[in-house]
Amino acid sequence: MSKVQANEPAIGHDFLERTLPEVDPEIHDAIGLETRRQNETLELIASENHVSRAVLTAMGSVFTNKYAEGYPGKRYYGGCGPTDIVETIAIERAKKLFGAEHVNVQPHSGSQANMAVYFSVLKPGDVIMGMDLSHGGHLTHGHPLSYSGRDFKVVAYGVDKETERIDYGQMERLAHEHKPKLLICGASAYSRVIDFPRIRAIADSVGALMMADIAHIAGLVVAGEHPSPVGIADFVTTTTHKTLRGPRAGLIICKQQFAKDLDRSLFPGIQGGPLVHIIAAKAVAFLEALQPEFREYQRQIVRNSKALATHVAATGFRIVSGGTDNHLFLADVFSKGITGKAGEKWLEDAGITVNKNTIPFDQNKPMVASGIRIGTPAVTTRGLRENDMKSLAGLIARVLESRGDEGELRAVKADVLEVCKRFPIY
Repeated sequence: MSKVQANEPAIGHDFLERTLPEVDPEIHDAIGLETRRQNETLELIASENHVSRAVLTAMGSVFTNKYAEGYPGKRYYGGCGPTDIVETIAIERAKKLFGAEHVNVQPHSGSQANMAVYFSVLKPGDVIMGMDLSHGGHLTHGHPLSYSGRDFKVVAYGVDKETERIDYGQMERLAHEHKPKLLICGASAYSRVIDFPRIRAIADSVGALMMADIAHIAGLVVAGEHPSPVGIADFVTTTTHKTLRGPRAGLIICKQQFAKDLDRSLFPGIQGGPLVHIIAAKAVAFLEALQPEFREYQRQIVRNSKALATHVAATGFRIVSGGTDNHLFLADVFSKGITGKAGEKWLEDAGITVNKNTIPFDQNKPMVASGIRIGTPAVTTRGLRENDMKSLAGLIARVLESRGDEGELRAVKADVLEVCKRFPIY
C-alpha cells in the first residue's frame, strides 16, 4: 500500500469536527436569519410555537444517525438498544399524557398519522366524512388536492351560516344519507369546542368508525382546557408541535383492538425508518407536558386568545363565530375591504406573523381569502399575558387600517421590537 504523499489530502475524521459556518456558511447564515426573525417578531400563526432548548438538543442529537425500521424489540436493524429505550419512553409518556390504550410515536407528520389511520381501516373508494376545508377543516380530511380526497369518496360537512359553528344536524343528515365508513372530526381553523360525544353518537347511528384529529388542540386537551376524544373516538391523531410545543411530527392514539393493524399500516405501510432523533424530542416534550406548569401555560393560551379576540373585535374587525374557546380565532378583514393576503403581508412587514385564511362561505379564493387566522401559543410561550393583548390588538389594527402605509408599518415594527426585547425567546 502506497503512503499518502504530504501534498495529498488525508482521508480521515476531520470533517466530523468541522463547524457549520466552516462547512456551509450559506445555511449557517440562513439559520441566523431565522433565529433573528423569531426573536424580533411576534408569532401569531396558530400552528407554530417555540420549543425549549431541551427539545432542540434532542432533535440535534446523534440519534439522527440511526436507522430503526420496526418497533421496540422487533427491529430490522441491529444496534437499536438505545433507540428502543427512547421510543419506549416516548410511548409510555404519551400514554400517560393522553390516557391512551395504544400509542404510535413514529409518524413524521400529522398528515402521515391521518394516512396511517385511513389505510388501516379503509379501502380505496370508501366513503369518509370530514369538515370542509373552507369552513375550518384540514386538507387531509378529504380535500380533492389531498390523497384523502383522491383515494376516497368524500362527503363534507361544515358550519351553520348564522352561528358559524359546526352544524351537527347537517352532519347527522349527511351521515344517514351517505353511510360513511369513517367520520372525521377536528379542524385547523375552528375556534369553538368540538362535541366529541355527539359525533360519536352520529357515527354509531350509521355504523361508522370515528377519528378525531386534535393536531391544533392537543395541548389544550391534555391540560383539560378542551374535552378529550380519547376513549370516545376509535382513533385520535395529532401533531406534536402547535399547542403541544414539541418537535414538528405526528402521533397516533387508538383503541387496543386497532393497534396491530394501525402499526402495520404505518410501518411498513407508508413509512420506512422512523426519525429517532425526533422521537427523542417528542419524549422530552411529553415530559414537559406532564409538568404542572404546562397546565397553567395552556390556561394562559386560552385566556390570551379570548382577550386578543375581544380586543381585535373592539377595533372594528368581525370575529368569526363571535369569539373563541381555544387557542385561535379568525378575523374577517374583508368586512373592511381588506383581503387576507394583503393583511398577512402588511402585518409581516410590521413584524407580526399571521396567515391568511378562508372564512366560512368565503367569496374570495383561498390564496386571497377574506380572513386572517390568529393564534396565541407562541406569544404565550414568550410570556405575554392578557394585559398585553390589548396593545397587541392595537398594533394589528394600526397595520390593517393603514392599508400598508410604509411609515406606519415602520412605526409598528419598532413597537413590536420593543415587545420582543421585553419577552425574549432564545
